[in-house]
Amino acid sequence: MSTVCRDCRTGVYHCHGTVIRHDLGRTECTENDCDGPEISVHGFVIDCDAVGCRCADAPNGEAGSPHRVSA
Repeated sequence: MSTVCRDCRTGVYHCHGTVIRHDLGRTECTENDCDGPEISVHGFVIDCDAVGCRCADAPNGEAGSPHRVSA
């Protein structure tokens, strides 16, 4: 048994981050080096309220995001 990600081993394009879906359809990934938050290349997708985001409460939906993971 290997501890290396199966997709990494086989060379499949993917991301280890989590996609966060915001109220107005905007998405973002928790990985800084992610090429883009396409849902198809991510194993995990959550709604922003699951991480305490209040963008649905903002009048224009343009709240800044604290969800990026930094090194």
